Amino acid sequence: MKIYTVAFLLVFSMTSQASCVVLLHGLARTSSSMEDLEKALVHEGFSVVNEGYPSREHSIETLADLAIRPALKLCPENMAVNFVTHSLGGILVRQYLSNQDIKNLNQVVMLGPPNGGSEVVDKFKDLPGFHFINGDAGLQLGTGPLSIPKTLGRANFDVGIIAGTRSINWILSSLIPKVDDGKVSVQNTKLEGMNQHIEMPVTHTFMMSNQKVINQVIHYLNHGSFEPVISEG
Repeated sequence: MKIYTVAFLLVFSMTSQASCVVLLHGLARTSSSMEDLEKALVHEGFSVVNEGYPSREHSIETLADLAIRPALKLCPENMAVNFVTHSLGGILVRQYLSNQDIKNLNQVVMLGPPNGGSEVVDKFKDLPGFHFINGDAGLQLGTGPLSIPKTLGRANFDVGIIAGTRSINWILSSLIPKVDDGKVSVQNTKLEGMNQHIEMPVTHTFMMSNQKVINQVIHYLNHGSFEPVISEG
């Protein structure tokens, strides 16, 4: 009886300290792109919500509510809520929090977020097929007058940001000033009010599946900070 009681209390204690992590994929991607993160977070004891959303079918304003509101309902009641986002997913969190409160919000980790927009959108938004591939939200991710990210203001929540410094597309990188991940410059991932920002030698396309990035995400969720990044040259 004592063994069962101790086991029950241990499980209850672990459960009560657990938190929910909502994963939000990027533009023109699906929830499968976040599966490596999902598996790692589940292994660490987090309750994970990894639901897809139609990123190419609506504006950022509509997508924020469409993606986040149902995800929050899937988090166990009274658990702290965290977000781990890739690219557009981070902008959806900012958009949602600009007019909605999440009372039990804990931490947000953004991977390659275009917080200052992307020059790639500026260059290609008028080309035939761009809107078909990227939808209304894609048009809103530039650095010009239509940029939604640049209108959302500073972060008033705990956010850590990981920026990539490697590219697999030299054509796109040639359009972006200074260091970039193939889609977004390191500078434009930054956000006023952020808690921490680090750079890692990963690409925009695959950063969310990189084991070292995943380790940093878990460290931030557990400790509120990233581990120091050792330069790889």
